[in-house]
Amino acid sequence: MEKIRSSNLLWAFLAVLIVGFYTVDLPTNNASVLSLPGFSSDKKVKQSETPPSKTIGKLNDAIVDIADKSKQAVVTVKVTQKVEARPNPLSQFFGNPRQQPQEYQRRGQGSGVIVSNKGHILTNNHVVENASEVEVQLFNDKRYDAEVIGSDPLTDIAVLKIDAEELSVVKLGNSEQLRVGEMVLAIGSPLQASLAHSVSMGIVSAKGRSVGIIEQGAGYENFIQTDAAINPGNSGGALVNMDGELIGINTAIASRSGGSDGIGFAVPIDIAKNVMKSIIENGRVVRGYLGIQMGGEVDATMAKALGLDEAYGIIVGSVPEDGPAAKAGLQEDDIIQTINGEPVRSWSSLRTSIGTSPPGTDVKLEIIRDEEKQTITVTLGEQPEEMMSAMQPGQSSEPNMEKKLGFKVEELTPRIAQELELSQNQDGVVVAQISRQSEAYRQGLRRGHVITEVNRSSISNKRDFIGAMNNIVEKEKEVALLRVLSPNGNSQLIAFEL
Repeated sequence: MEKIRSSNLLWAFLAVLIVGFYTVDLPTNNASVLSLPGFSSDKKVKQSETPPSKTIGKLNDAIVDIADKSKQAVVTVKVTQKVEARPNPLSQFFGNPRQQPQEYQRRGQGSGVIVSNKGHILTNNHVVENASEVEVQLFNDKRYDAEVIGSDPLTDIAVLKIDAEELSVVKLGNSEQLRVGEMVLAIGSPLQASLAHSVSMGIVSAKGRSVGIIEQGAGYENFIQTDAAINPGNSGGALVNMDGELIGINTAIASRSGGSDGIGFAVPIDIAKNVMKSIIENGRVVRGYLGIQMGGEVDATMAKALGLDEAYGIIVGSVPEDGPAAKAGLQEDDIIQTINGEPVRSWSSLRTSIGTSPPGTDVKLEIIRDEEKQTITVTLGEQPEEMMSAMQPGQSSEPNMEKKLGFKVEELTPRIAQELELSQNQDGVVVAQISRQSEAYRQGLRRGHVITEVNRSSISNKRDFIGAMNNIVEKEKEVALLRVLSPNGNSQLIAFEL
């Protein structure tokens, strides 16, 4: 009897606990048990009469259609280069007999975009540079030998031509009207031919980027930046907007790993289009010419000193007589703040705007003269062939030397020497930039190395270095011997062929 009574008391106690549990949980926001639907209920739940939105599905279909049509105009560019393999250049300094050079073939790959039914293809200059053979593989796997009609190292654009019919052609867009945040597709042949016509999607991250990668900073850069995945092999491929229009030629990536880090750069189609037109019509690139020299850039300090409201623009230096700027009335010490309504943020951006425009183009410059704003219209002339750029001020042979060497040097300041753990009184020049494709890089020269000797002659500063290298070129020597200090002061000899 006591067992029965105990059992009843236990069940009663459990019942109180369960009721208490639900009661305490009921007023809270976590009463999930009570919010579960009653599975045994026969009560019908009214369904929504409005079907789910199909906007995402329509957007997806539109992107698929754009990718399907655009990738048919993108090609794989296969390049063959003839390269001479020479023995170690140190041999001539240590008396070893010089062997005869041997020739071998090096193969590379990039991408391109068909832009006319006559067979014209846009790609990058660095894809086809020094190529002995160029082959193009279309979307339908047909292959054609391609002719390099012309190329422009200063914008990294090249024009190819194939003899083919019924080609898929991409429509050319307007990169000037491109907005940051627009969705774009990058199409090309990353890494290897078997991955041809890969499509990646992203947005326009920025416009007007200049990162100093074309011709060691002497080129014309106004890149579109995108986070659409771009990898080695995508160079020369298409950057397409959501109207299926070509708005850029994929050119480079900023990467610590060598792969896509979400920062890719494309040459705007407006620049590529002008270069292509000039090459086809003139057989070379004909550039616009303003005819000024730079007198300085306006930053916050300069703006304060000059009493300017906006901290941007460039100060006009000398204005050569009979040049387009002089004829339009531009004067020394004028401050150019905008070109065609766009702010002039740097000398580089101004020279790019001028150098990528054809002669005869009218440009409107908003200037400040004697603290008053004026607008001057200049009709661009044709850049003289002997000039490196559209408006380069008092340029010496230094950029040409840097191009020949494949690296750039800067003065070794006490601060840089300290960062490299060298004596602050150390003489020499420091390697600031170097191309991985240069002979000097292949022989071991690296960024951060300090050059103290050239062909056994001491180097104290940049002027000494340029003079020594010019002397090598003038005497038609084939090899340069450098003594360099690596960070921490280790000394070594590096020799490379010019």
